[in-house]
Amino acid sequence: MAEDKEVLVRKVRNIIEQVRPYLQQDGGDINFVELTDDLVVNVELTGACGSCPYSTMTLKNGVENTIRKAIPEIKSVEAINLG
Repeated sequence: MAEDKEVLVRKVRNIIEQVRPYLQQDGGDINFVELTDDLVVNVELTGACGSCPYSTMTLKNGVENTIRKAIPEIKSVEAINLG
């Protein structure tokens, strides 16, 4: 199972690297934090994304949808620094 999780983490990091430029265009950024045992991806939104009122929408509609489309096993993507 640990090996499978490593593969998923690599895939998730890959996708985050692909969406990062879109967030950076708007002065924000995203960092992978962890993949939990129940397949939730925790990320940290920084820069403009950390304080943007639309960051939750961006996270769910953009990042989460992109990750879940590529890796259906992932349950959700959560920003650990959002209230």
